[in-house]
Amino acid sequence: MNGYNVAILGATGAVGGRLISQLAQSDIPVKNLRLLASKRSAGKTLKFKDQELTVEETTPNSFKNVDLVLASAGGSVSQKFLPIAVKNGAVCVDNTSAFRMDPEVPLVIPEVNRQALKKHHGIIANPNCSTIQMVLALEPIRQAYGLKQIIVSTYQAVSGAGQAAWNELLHQAQQRLNNEPMTAEITPVKGEAHHYPLAFNLLPQIDVFEPDGYTHEEWKMIHETKKIMLDDMDSPEIKVTATCVRVPVELGHGESVYFTVDDKTAKPSDLRRVLEGFPGIVVQDDPDEQLYPQPLTAAGKRETFVGRLRADAENPGAFNMWVVSDNLLKGAAWNTVEIAECLVKDGLI
Repeated sequence: MNGYNVAILGATGAVGGRLISQLAQSDIPVKNLRLLASKRSAGKTLKFKDQELTVEETTPNSFKNVDLVLASAGGSVSQKFLPIAVKNGAVCVDNTSAFRMDPEVPLVIPEVNRQALKKHHGIIANPNCSTIQMVLALEPIRQAYGLKQIIVSTYQAVSGAGQAAWNELLHQAQQRLNNEPMTAEITPVKGEAHHYPLAFNLLPQIDVFEPDGYTHEEWKMIHETKKIMLDDMDSPEIKVTATCVRVPVELGHGESVYFTVDDKTAKPSDLRRVLEGFPGIVVQDDPDEQLYPQPLTAAGKRETFVGRLRADAENPGAFNMWVVSDNLLKGAAWNTVEIAECLVKDGLI
């Protein structure tokens, strides 16, 4: 094929802009690109390579003659339009939660379970941003030494809650510096009854609470991890638990990951070695030089950064590590485009 007709659904959002940029840098031959968004955003112009493209309102007719759809416009939008795109012959890579737990939809991190793409029926789901970086950092360890349990605490940037929440954080910070009361209308969750300032604060709630006391973000990390690694969202083979916290950082999620392996003879140097040889991972781990991953230095990069790797002195076979990644790139736009690259290379479009 000389090139693909591609549509980006949600082109004007924070992830949408990065999808355009990552697609421009990718190996995917693009014949035509259609930028789709809501009626409110229609008529705006955005740049793709050397072209100025006009954003179109998304309608059922938007997907005629489209080969590939990259979607990040919200779950309800994906549920409405992606089945229509598939009926028109497109393959869709979706960066929302709409299809992640559908047993017929592959949930894919290319470095981890690329082979799952062969089972797609038109839609492939991009995992949650916090899940992607954790699973990517743990997969080489699982392959080499087995994996029994994961306990993760996340430190998630406000950009994961959208551009409006990001703007609200900056406004709150300025209010605080001006000795004014901080106002909150979005964080922790826009649709919830109560809102709290994030600036100079920590919010141990991302997404809504489930009946068992876990938030839906925590639920996603638990069950997405099992689906990606074990192809079973409820598998008891690896025990996973999570606490997800929103922090006043603009870009880049941090995660403190505690895990136990099957092979109790494994040492931190062994784990470091397998991580250093795994695609998409950069090890930054030198305590003598105070070298460790940070959101500021990870921003704008596709890789996932791992450091502070150390053994639990009280529990053989248990380890701690610190994982950081740009949540809008590897956690969203780049993983989505990377999936599309694999689809093209593997002849699955």
